[in-house]
Amino acid sequence: MIKAVTDSLLSLIYPQHCRICRSGVESSDDGVACSECWEKTRIFDGNETLCKKCGAFLSSGPAAAETFCRNCDEHFYDRAYAVGIYENALAAAVLHLKTTPHISGKLKGLLLNALPENEGSSVVIPVPLSRKRMLERGFNQAAVLSRIVCGRDGFDLDEYSLIRKIHTPIHRAAMDKKARELTVRNAFEVVRPNLVKGRNILLVDDIFTSGATATNCARVLKKSGALRVTVFTIARAV
Repeated sequence: MIKAVTDSLLSLIYPQHCRICRSGVESSDDGVACSECWEKTRIFDGNETLCKKCGAFLSSGPAAAETFCRNCDEHFYDRAYAVGIYENALAAAVLHLKTTPHISGKLKGLLLNALPENEGSSVVIPVPLSRKRMLERGFNQAAVLSRIVCGRDGFDLDEYSLIRKIHTPIHRAAMDKKARELTVRNAFEVVRPNLVKGRNILLVDDIFTSGATATNCARVLKKSGALRVTVFTIARAV
């Protein structure tokens, strides 16, 4: 009841427009997208076919057996999970998070619901920003997500063992797989290997596109002795 009254007052005093369709956002929990745009967003629920390794969306409807896209065979992470497809409300949430370190109640619930089980001795590591990008932005959106993930018992947070030692250009939508790989090759380094060795890593980022960032992070983490690297993101690009 109190929340309903608060939402009504906020909509009158500070009307929020959906970043997608520009209609009104009636609930603060919905963040920057309206309820209709959330309904149009494909959220993974197990009734779709995803690549067993990288989580790529392959088709609607569950598969009869484990399915692999084969594009990720040489990637160094073990498995990747995401809340849903990078479209509509999830796309708006990802873009908003790059400028504002805030997660809506709706997205927080979806993140915790999609979070893979703790495999034991798990440490959450956000994909790091370069020093220059951190100064420009003022925060790391992957770290914001990681702190929410660590609200679940059993996950430790480590924001400092993995660093981005080379400033790389922002990945643009038009960049192909090879271009994305070249921009992040040799960009990451583990500076505290003793805290990574023998651990299962949950690598957190906002979006999984080609897998170039995830696999290069996973490569240096495993070189430093990590047992497994599981990737977890808000959205998965199609």
